[in-house]
Amino acid sequence: MSTKTRACACSDCPLRKNPTFRAFEDKEIGFVETFKSGELNAEAGTSILAEGSNSAHIYTVLKGWGYRYKSLDDGRVQILNFILPGDLIGLQGAVMDEMGHSVGALTDMLLCVFERSKLWNLYSKFPALAFDITWLASREEQLLDEHLVSLGRRTALERIAFVLLLLNDRAIETGECDEGNVVFPFTQQHLADCLGLSLVHTNKTLRKLSDRNLIGWKDQRFVIHDREKLTAMAKYEYPNSAPRPFI
Repeated sequence: MSTKTRACACSDCPLRKNPTFRAFEDKEIGFVETFKSGELNAEAGTSILAEGSNSAHIYTVLKGWGYRYKSLDDGRVQILNFILPGDLIGLQGAVMDEMGHSVGALTDMLLCVFERSKLWNLYSKFPALAFDITWLASREEQLLDEHLVSLGRRTALERIAFVLLLLNDRAIETGECDEGNVVFPFTQQHLADCLGLSLVHTNKTLRKLSDRNLIGWKDQRFVIHDREKLTAMAKYEYPNSAPRPFI
């Protein structure tokens, strides 16, 4: 179940304390305060946006993990990517009138809620913020490009190595870690649904990475034991663009 509140002023936004994200000018903060209508607390397992729906809102993730996904009629699921703090969700529904995918909460999440009807004011009056939204959409496309390469050309080992490195780095960057350790709130089934692999194949591949002492993943706690070898295996390069924008 989700509840809507307004507890955090934009000037006190927790993301502004993270050097990963760019600083706002005072006039930008003032506008975002008027753009924002509140916060949404979404419990783990909640559906935040549904495919085919028309949402009156867009959201910025302040805390927690979510995922974008599409479902087939027979119940099969394809996870498109994972969502972390600073990510913008619902833009597709705001621009295209309906969502082409669903969004669910993996953990309890805190979301900033913005009115879709005020989006044009942002574009017409604050070009720097408009560029930020364009950047976020382009970044999303960049990550989906890598995901498509994984599904089409990377081996199972390369796929899993790549996505684990990416999610590890994104979690550290956005502060979603516990006492210096990254906690992955998703299951092997989520990973399989993301990478187009069976659960059995996913489990065997993870075991190979663990047996080679490249990673450790137990009780949701994930650690990279040999980053150099894992990076070489995945041909991984993190698209670091700090300080990155958010709304």
